[in-house]
Amino acid sequence: MTKNPKEEKTLVLIKPDGIQRALAGEILSRFERVGLKLVALKFLLPTPDQAYRHYVKNEAEIEALGFRSIEGKKKSGIEVTEEPKLLGKKIIDRLVTFLSAGPVIAMVLEGNHAVAITRKLVGSTEPLQSDVGTIRGDYTIDSYSLADYGDAGRAVRNLIHASANIEEADYEIKVWFEPKEIVNYKNSFDAILYDVNLDGILE
Repeated sequence: MTKNPKEEKTLVLIKPDGIQRALAGEILSRFERVGLKLVALKFLLPTPDQAYRHYVKNEAEIEALGFRSIEGKKKSGIEVTEEPKLLGKKIIDRLVTFLSAGPVIAMVLEGNHAVAITRKLVGSTEPLQSDVGTIRGDYTIDSYSLADYGDAGRAVRNLIHASANIEEADYEIKVWFEPKEIVNYKNSFDAILYDVNLDGILE
């Protein structure tokens, strides 16, 4: 049986920088305004193990992350000489350290093309490359070059994480939520956005 498109779900994390800068309400409102439905929400301090499980679905993901980072840095004019797998491991270490450094908000959003719509609203991984109008483009100014500056380096502070595809969303939601924590309910948007028959609603 084909899955109902309006029930597609995605995971969003407001990272420690978003919490510390008191942007949680602004960020959540961007998703609600477009018509995505909030079906799960929690405020927590992630453990390093939970952060690692979030970022590493399998060992191949580490190298894939390295490749994605290289491509992203090339777009910013940064030359990369590291091997993708070694770079991936370094990035994972930085991401885990940052994600577990302070409280985050984890949420599940539901709606038609929830994954793609959320990614469009969030913007590019590097805020410097994010368009005006996206969350990262509007609310932060970090870049790969700034994150890599100095001897230690750090994760790019881009406020938010959003699942990249449906398969990733299915995996990530399980890292942060039990099935019973995801609520199935109707709201007024359901009729306006999805119902065929609007008799009595628009009178």
